[in-house]
Amino acid sequence: MNSLRRVLSLSLLTAALASTGLAHAADFEARTVKFPSASNKGHPQVQGVEKFAELMAKKTNGKFKVQAFPGGALGPDLQTVSAMQGGTVEMTVMNASLLAGVAKEMAIFDFPFLFNNTKEADAVSDGPVGQKLLDKLQEKGLVGLAYWDLGFRQVHTGKKPIAKADDFKGMKMRVIPTPIYVEFMKSLGASPVPMAFTETYTALEQGAIDGMTNPLLNILDSKFDEVSKYLTITNHMYTPQAVVVSKKFWDKLTPAEQKLMRESAQETAVYQRKIARDEAAKVLAEVKRKGMTVFELPPEEIAKLRERSKPVVDKYTTELGPIVGEMYAAVDKARKAK
Repeated sequence: MNSLRRVLSLSLLTAALASTGLAHAADFEARTVKFPSASNKGHPQVQGVEKFAELMAKKTNGKFKVQAFPGGALGPDLQTVSAMQGGTVEMTVMNASLLAGVAKEMAIFDFPFLFNNTKEADAVSDGPVGQKLLDKLQEKGLVGLAYWDLGFRQVHTGKKPIAKADDFKGMKMRVIPTPIYVEFMKSLGASPVPMAFTETYTALEQGAIDGMTNPLLNILDSKFDEVSKYLTITNHMYTPQAVVVSKKFWDKLTPAEQKLMRESAQETAVYQRKIARDEAAKVLAEVKRKGMTVFELPPEEIAKLRERSKPVVDKYTTELGPIVGEMYAAVDKARKAK
């Protein structure tokens, strides 16, 4: 009798497991996801896209096929945003502040000297304030999943170095096409030139701009060392990379698929941040080896940049509203955490 009970129990357990497996498999449909990015193949941003694709394929038994389109192959970032809102592109990853045209509060990530280090940036981005900012995208046709890393921004120029704060005066500097970045450069005495990232190499080569700002990762990836003689370490801005999905696509997914995409994007963030930061640590030595002259602004010159940019921060503190206070409180909490 006991043997019969055991056999029956095993049969029921096997049936239950088989049923669960079938239900799990049924949660995922065959999907194709276009996932463009501005950086070139081999860049940590693109490696993040590839890792995400790998995770989604593995966890759906190959039903989710995520296609990487590096190097701005589907157009500049803001064009991609429009395509996502229209439902013709499924995903992208880009500077979070570029989404200020969708949700104005995203502009907070362009505040100069907001973060002192990546530990603070991660704590805030992964916390309630970072999630609140992502949530604001939904009513404008986008769904934010996670934040990846590109690094702190530095300055590189062609003919004239930035060796002190006053050297910005009169320089034609390419800026991310966001209002705060434009006004930040104006506050330093530079002439800002808003321009899509994909156009910048040629603009530097032809002298249409004197310089621009970039995280270290982008300098070698886009071969800016070929058209820039000087690099200045300023760490003036850290903008996390927002991983975003088209809401039109998102709404077609099952709850299980949505959960999996979000979890995979966040799992990828851990991987992507590590490889991005490991790679950035190597770039400085490499650009020196390749002939760039590197300047590190002393603390007193950084203090001048902070002071000159303060009116910009004050203006947008009023414009962006309560999120600014919440952001600074979150930064302060992260700064005090051990």
